[in-house]
Amino acid sequence: DVGGAEGAVAAAERIVSRIAPPFTLRKQQISITVSIGVVLGAISYTHPDDILRDADTAMYSSKEHGGNHYTVFEAGMRISTARRMEMELDLCTALQSGEITVYYQPIVSLLSGKITGFEALARWRHPRYGMIPPLEFIPVAEESNLINVLGDLVLRLACERLMDLSKKFPDAADMSMNVNISARQFRQPCFVDGVRRILDETGVAPGRICLEVTESMLLENAASAQATMRALTELGIKVVIDDFGTGYSSLSYLQRFPFDSLKVDRSFVCSMTETRQNREIIRTIISMAENLGLKVVAEGVEMTEHRDMLMALRCEFAQGFLFSEPLDSEDLEAFLTNRNAENTLLA
Repeated sequence: DVGGAEGAVAAAERIVSRIAPPFTLRKQQISITVSIGVVLGAISYTHPDDILRDADTAMYSSKEHGGNHYTVFEAGMRISTARRMEMELDLCTALQSGEITVYYQPIVSLLSGKITGFEALARWRHPRYGMIPPLEFIPVAEESNLINVLGDLVLRLACERLMDLSKKFPDAADMSMNVNISARQFRQPCFVDGVRRILDETGVAPGRICLEVTESMLLENAASAQATMRALTELGIKVVIDDFGTGYSSLSYLQRFPFDSLKVDRSFVCSMTETRQNREIIRTIISMAENLGLKVVAEGVEMTEHRDMLMALRCEFAQGFLFSEPLDSEDLEAFLTNRNAENTLLA
């Protein structure tokens, strides 16, 4: 007996407000979020399944806002939902047909100017739509089990490329490879075994692989995350905090997990020339990392001013367009060949 749009919205808001407050269960503080989809004008529908379909579409739109949210269905949502379903089917095909490739962005030592490693970045060359940005297809993969297949594929391709580079370029023998790990991957019970298997099959030494995780991933289940990270470090694999400074960073939090290094989020680096406050934030992060024995990589270095400021702050490593954009395998080899030639001339 909801009386029109205002009544439906009021009901949704009431449900959200009642569910949102935390409660105690067996002496544990528990919080639950709710995502609500609302359909209006049900009289225009001819089949109940159509109403449920559109309500479900609106509910998933609410999920994208992070929970404790309601969304009223609009006809345009059907188009985006159809597009997402098409993309999921295409992505499933892409994972089997070789459309997924990996680009590599160099990580550079600010002290020596040498390349110390690379970050592996997934790319999708769609046969009809061309290059699809990761911001479009990664969320689709995240919402399905495809992210596990995608993550394994990227790790395997990155390891194979690292071994290939080591054979072709003597300087690459000591370089490392950073690979991003999704929350769903990280929570898999067989995650560590899967990583070990890929390393064994590709012949990459565990110490050359750095797995990048976000702070929010570790906070979802701290005890399980600690166990997974211990297992990774026992293998010799390094773990990196990605996008540091945008989550729940704290000194005590860093001490709980066996990290090797952290990456300063590009939002701080890109704006460090604009405000003193952002420079001080980076200075604090670097100082904290030094005290904990962690390496620091600054992301998003695009100008010489960024590099010079970071060097003045004693930042060790950096990556960004100033040094190189992400490169496919062919361009990466050309980049390393040219860089070796330049170093030979300088010597």
